[in-house]
Amino acid sequence: MNRTAIILIAAAFWIPQSQAQGYPTKPIRVVIGYAPGGAAEAGIRPLAKLLEPSLGQPLVIENKPGNAGGVAMEFIAKAPADGYTLYYFDSGPLTVAPHLARVGYTLASFTQLGHVCGSGSMLVVHPATPFKSVADVIAASKAEPNKWSYGTSGVGGPHHLSGEYFKSVTGANLLHIPYKGGGPAMTDLMGGQVPMLFSSLGPAVGAVKGGKIRALAVTSLTRAAAFPDVPTMDELGLKGFESTAWFGLLGPAGLPPEVVTRWTQALAKAATDKAGMDLINATGCDVNIQSPAATVERIKTDIAKWGRVVKEANIKAD
Repeated sequence: MNRTAIILIAAAFWIPQSQAQGYPTKPIRVVIGYAPGGAAEAGIRPLAKLLEPSLGQPLVIENKPGNAGGVAMEFIAKAPADGYTLYYFDSGPLTVAPHLARVGYTLASFTQLGHVCGSGSMLVVHPATPFKSVADVIAASKAEPNKWSYGTSGVGGPHHLSGEYFKSVTGANLLHIPYKGGGPAMTDLMGGQVPMLFSSLGPAVGAVKGGKIRALAVTSLTRAAAFPDVPTMDELGLKGFESTAWFGLLGPAGLPPEVVTRWTQALAKAATDKAGMDLINATGCDVNIQSPAATVERIKTDIAKWGRVVKEANIKAD
């Protein structure tokens, strides 16, 4: 083998490694799967400000809405595995969507970078209802089957799953009323057109504090930072009850280990900034930075859990 061939072979092995070790050398695109103004954008913007000093490059946020995050998920699955196109994703497209329809990706299509934050649903009721507690809702629904209904932001969403999981665990008999978004659902609750909702936390803050609706419980295992006085379902006797939608960071399969390490280190450092974490908590998504390995296990657990709920409730995609 001549000297030129040896140099070329050595370069072929050296260049990718040196690029990964020098990563990042240019701005990083971080995709979110929804239109501007939603929970994903509310969370990634303060997180980006915490990560940029550690990474040494700006994070450029790009919206790719469509199919409840599925469009962005398929886009990332096909992106170059160089660490410059990543996804601040919500768990639904990975853990729920595959049970509802055929999707163009699997868990193996991605490299996980870490769990960032999670948010349970909140069971809220109109003040004119007789419900002062979760136990009241369960008892009334069993005494008068199909009389009581609950609204959500839509079929197959995290709050619909929270409601169906609640029914499965408690035996409550409630009729699901799907809306085309959380805003219309909350409007009808405040107007008395629907007696209760499983709702996201953010839109409920003002209504609960203003006394327009009453909060009974959250579906996360720990109390929400935005609602420290509202108990969890677990605290109220439904031991182990957890229904949370969560956000994390991922890239396409095959990201170099050095890139993954750089991101996990940046996330770990961001987690030590209390003021920054408080900004994310204030959006209704409680911070809980977890490793890539722990994130994969969480995804696998949720895939199995929500598969059972979807099957038992016979949930069909819109």
